[in-house]
Amino acid sequence: MNEKRLPELLAPAGSPAALRAALRAGADAVYLGAGAFNARVNAKNFTLEALPDAVAEAHEAGAKLYLTLNTLVYDREMRDWLATAEAAYLAGVDALIVADLGGAMALRRTFPDLPLHASTQMSGHNLAAAHRLAALGFERMVLARELSAKNIAEFCKNSPIEAEVFVHGALCVCHSGQCLFSSIVGGRSGNRGECAQPCRLPYSTPLGKGYPLSLKDLSLAAHLPSLIDAGVASLKIEGRMKAPEYVATVTSVWRTLLDERRAATERELRYLADVFSRSGFTDAYYTDTISRRMLGVRTDSDKAKSGASGNAKTKAVTRAPLPTRADGGSRAAAYERHAPEGRRKLIRTAYFSSPRQYTSAARDFFDLAFIPVELHGAAARGGVRFDGVALPPVIPDSERAEVKSLLLAAKRAGATHALVGNVGHLDLATEVGLIPHGDFRLNVCNAESAAAVEKLGFADFILSPELTLPRIRDIGGDSRVIVYGRLPLMITEKCVGKECGSCRDCELGKACLTDRMGKKFPVLRVFRHRSMIVNCLPTYMGDCNAELRAAGIAGEHYIFTVESPREVDRVIIARMKNAPIGACRRIAKK
Repeated sequence: MNEKRLPELLAPAGSPAALRAALRAGADAVYLGAGAFNARVNAKNFTLEALPDAVAEAHEAGAKLYLTLNTLVYDREMRDWLATAEAAYLAGVDALIVADLGGAMALRRTFPDLPLHASTQMSGHNLAAAHRLAALGFERMVLARELSAKNIAEFCKNSPIEAEVFVHGALCVCHSGQCLFSSIVGGRSGNRGECAQPCRLPYSTPLGKGYPLSLKDLSLAAHLPSLIDAGVASLKIEGRMKAPEYVATVTSVWRTLLDERRAATERELRYLADVFSRSGFTDAYYTDTISRRMLGVRTDSDKAKSGASGNAKTKAVTRAPLPTRADGGSRAAAYERHAPEGRRKLIRTAYFSSPRQYTSAARDFFDLAFIPVELHGAAARGGVRFDGVALPPVIPDSERAEVKSLLLAAKRAGATHALVGNVGHLDLATEVGLIPHGDFRLNVCNAESAAAVEKLGFADFILSPELTLPRIRDIGGDSRVIVYGRLPLMITEKCVGKECGSCRDCELGKACLTDRMGKKFPVLRVFRHRSMIVNCLPTYMGDCNAELRAAGIAGEHYIFTVESPREVDRVIIARMKNAPIGACRRIAKK
């Protein structure tokens, strides 16, 4: 018998009825949203007035309740966001699930005794991220869904904070917190709880029309013993948009498996798939068997089977006292913004996906140029010198040593700067003596986040491409804005290039997805055969000097992905003349 402590069973509660269903089915904890600041704004959710009763109901059943405040926050929303946190604090919630780094720092100052959990939207996927988050006051990290069993076990063995792992439900194809597809293309931000799910739509490729971004649902029910052995603190069921019947059934099955400390049988897996799935389940990330067999859609047959959800079993109710917390005189109302003391230096930086794009005009125009670290050595041997390297967007612990070796080689070849897009990657840059610059993947959307990033040791940072010009103006510090580039919309663990033709096409940057409107989205290969999908049009503000200066933008960043050397030069010439370049996407002025 495995004597290790059982993980917490964490169930979704997208409505009061779902909350009751989860508790009756035996959940140890529930997570729910209240108000506008949660990643499922289209769920029924809870009002702030109803939150105390929800907490009382959970605690009376012997369960914990976590509130999701897991969206990015803009400066002019921060006071209201903290007021929501204050309502949760007074209601006695057991923790807040947070995605915004700056918001988390404001919470630590305002409510220092309120536990914080780092949302999967923070893109936490390695131990270094856990150490950074622990130092910032977090008690738990929701791990990236793309991690393998080996990486999860290593994390749990050495992490200073608890690990929460998604074990059942829908899978996003993009690394959480790194998806801009819905926001940039459709105007509905996944980082703000409004995702339009472009990954579930059909796309055309040279291989035909299909659903190359739609993944089957996740289920790790067959791996429960190894999750217990690894020391995972919490097992999370996805589904705040699901009906109470779904919550009851899935939670009940997982409760039985946990109590009996065993894996699901084939019959139980089929039953769970009949309740809800997309062409069945996948465990490919966990088992490190990533392939196109992960793809799946919600078929008519799937829908027909979902009627049989069965009964939820009842858990004996135990009463626990509600936490008592002092009001503190409306601390949210007394909030004072912590902004960075930036110098607003005029600097132009650029990211190049290939050394051949780094033309003589580019060398003269840019103050600092970055190339993927894995390409730096080949560029140097070819006589093309880059002062900066860009770290991969994803570096699990199993790849850390390889990336560090590449960074050391780049440093020996003359690199002095590093473009870093994750707090869990910062130490890799500084350990080898490179100056770290924050990439847009840090999701800096407010002055609090800007201040936090500077305090962590970043020399400067690129603001989130989701910001409008007035919101950019609200942020101080040594910030830069993407003035040109096809924005990376997704980073996927699964190779999307294989769905678009041959590996050679992917390697050469010729792979692409074509949507229903005929728009083409290039698919590029990045470190360790991951895929990066970039926008069909480049963002461009090079002909808007007056608007950029009025918004306080002094630092400019350029992204070159599929551009030819000639196109790179054309962008530079247009910027020098404050001239347009043709079809492009603009930063919103409101």
